[in-house]
Amino acid sequence: MPRMTAARAAVEILKREGVSNAFGVPGAAINPFYAALKAAGGVRHTLARHVEGASHMAEGYTRAAAGNIGVCIGTSGPAGTDMITGLYSAIADSVPILCVTGQAPTAVLHKEDFQAVDIAAVAAPVTKAATTVLEAAQVPGVFQQAFHLMRTGRPGPVLIDLPIDVQLTEIEFDPELYEPLPVHKPAASRRQIERALDMLEASERPLIVAGGGVINADACELLVEFAELAGVPVVPTLMGWGILPDDHDLNAGMVGLQTSHRYGNANFLESDFVLGIGNRWANRHTGRLDVYTEGRTFVHVDVEPTQLGRIFAPDLGIASDARAALALFVEVAREREAAGRLKDRSAWAASTQERRAALQRRTHFDQVPLKPQRVYEEMNRAFGPETRYVSTIGLSQIAGAQMLHVYRPRHWINCGQAGPLGWTIPAALGVATADPDGSVVALSGDYDFQFMLEELAVGAQHRIPYVHVLVNNSYLGLIRQAQRAFDIDFQVNLEFENLNSPELGVYGVDHVKVVEGLGCKAIRVTEPDQLLPAFEEAKKLAAEHRVPVVVEAILERVTNISMSGTDIASVNEFEELATEPGHAPTAVRPLTVS
Repeated sequence: MPRMTAARAAVEILKREGVSNAFGVPGAAINPFYAALKAAGGVRHTLARHVEGASHMAEGYTRAAAGNIGVCIGTSGPAGTDMITGLYSAIADSVPILCVTGQAPTAVLHKEDFQAVDIAAVAAPVTKAATTVLEAAQVPGVFQQAFHLMRTGRPGPVLIDLPIDVQLTEIEFDPELYEPLPVHKPAASRRQIERALDMLEASERPLIVAGGGVINADACELLVEFAELAGVPVVPTLMGWGILPDDHDLNAGMVGLQTSHRYGNANFLESDFVLGIGNRWANRHTGRLDVYTEGRTFVHVDVEPTQLGRIFAPDLGIASDARAALALFVEVAREREAAGRLKDRSAWAASTQERRAALQRRTHFDQVPLKPQRVYEEMNRAFGPETRYVSTIGLSQIAGAQMLHVYRPRHWINCGQAGPLGWTIPAALGVATADPDGSVVALSGDYDFQFMLEELAVGAQHRIPYVHVLVNNSYLGLIRQAQRAFDIDFQVNLEFENLNSPELGVYGVDHVKVVEGLGCKAIRVTEPDQLLPAFEEAKKLAAEHRVPVVVEAILERVTNISMSGTDIASVNEFEELATEPGHAPTAVRPLTVS
C-alpha cells in the first residue's frame, strides 16, 4: 500500500471528489497541507486577503454551477473563527462548502497554546459536522464522510480541523482505490404526489412557490415542465429567482415584504392553493403568517423532514429531494393530461400577467443626484440574460430584486438568511472563478462594499474580471429606513468631507482612488445619462484588463425603497408609481394603463 502524509491523502481525496479550486490563507499550522497542495497539483488555489473572504469565495464558487463544492483553507486560531460567518451563511442557505483549518499539535490541545482554539466546538452550530481529527489514519475517512454529508439531504458546510502533527504523519493510503460514498436524498412516493395533485386540481387559483432547493437539486427544467403541463403560475423565492425566466408567461412575480413585486404580492393574495417546493417559508417572504396563509391550502415539499411544519403546518408535507419529487409530478401530470384530467388554468394564468402589466414601480427618474431606481433601469439595458448577479443585503439588494431581471438558474446569487455585509465582493470573485468567461455583475451599497474591499486585490492579482455596481449614498440606507419606526436617524450616517478629495462633497470615501490603489479599474457616475455608457465601458475594461471594474453611482442621500414591516398586503410604496409606459421602460411587460 502506498504511504504518504495524511495531508497529502486529504488533497488526493479533494481531487477525487471533484475539487479543482480552493480559496484560503496559509499559516504555520496549515503549512503541511499547503505543501501537499503544491506537491499534488490539480487544485488551483486563490490567495484571499482575509479568511472570511475566502469562505465567501467558496460560497460563490459552489453556487455558480451544479456539483461545485467550494473549499476554503486557513491556519489555526483566528483563521477558523474568521470562517464562522461564511459557515453560518452557507448552512443558512443550504450551500455545501468545506473549510479546512490547521490546529496546534495534539499534545498541547486544551493547554492554551498559541492560536489554539477548539474550532470544532465553535463551528458545530453552523455546520453539518465539525471535527478535529486526532488520529492521522482517520483523515481519509473523515474527508470521505465530509463530502457525503455535504451532499446528502439538505446540503450544507463541513469543517475539518487538522492538528499539524496529524497532517505530517505518514499513513497507508492508495488514491486509486478511493471511492466517494453514495449520496442519500429522500424521495417522494407516487401516492404522495398523486395526493398533492388531487389537492391542486381541487383548487381554482393555484400557485407554485419555487425555492432555492429546486436549484440545489438541479431540477429547474423539471419544475418549468411541470408548471407548463399543469398550467400553474410560479412564484420564485429570492433564493429561487431564475428557476424560470422573468419573461415566462407563468412567472407570477416574487412575493414578500421587501424583495417582491407589486404584482407578485397581488397574485399571491388572489390564490387559493400553494405548492411549495424546496423553500423554507422565510419570514421576509411570508410576513405575517395569518395574512399569508388565510384562505389557502398548502402542500410543502422539502428535502429536510424537520423543515416541514417548522414555520406553519402545511395541509400536506412531503419529505423529498426536489428533483425526485418533480420527476414524479411531471410523470403523473403527463398521465392526467393524456386522460383529459387536468384543468384549464389559462384564464388564471393570464390574470397573473395582467397584474404584472398593470402593477409596476417607476424606475425612470432624471434627478441629480441619482435616484437608485434609474441605476437598475440602466443595468437592465446594459446587462443581458446571460448576466450572473451577485448581491448580499441592504437597500441596494432589495431594490435590485424589485427592478432587475433574471432569466436563468444560478444567475441571481445572494446571501439569503445570514445577510452579512462584505459578502458581495468575495462571493463575486468565487462566482467569477467558477465562470471565468461569463458575465458577472455584483451589486453593493457603499457600506457592504467597504466591509471587505481589500478582496478586490485578489481579483487584480489573480486576474478575476467582473463588474461591480456600487450605489453610494453615504448612508446605512436599510438601517436608516428601519429606524424610521423609532423616529431616529442615529449612527447610520457615513458622510464626511474627505480632505484628499474635496470634489466628493460629503460623500466621504473616495472609492475610485481606493479601487485603483488595489489594482482594479473604477468609473464614477453622477448623472443619469452617464450610467449606460459607464456600464458598457466597464464591460470592455474588465475584458481587456481581466480585473474587477467598479462603477460607482452617486445617489441622492435618502431614498426609501418599497417594503412592509408586517405583511404582504400592506407594502409601503414610498416613491411615485408607474402610471405611463415611459415610467418603467425596461419592465418585462409593457405597462397597461386603465
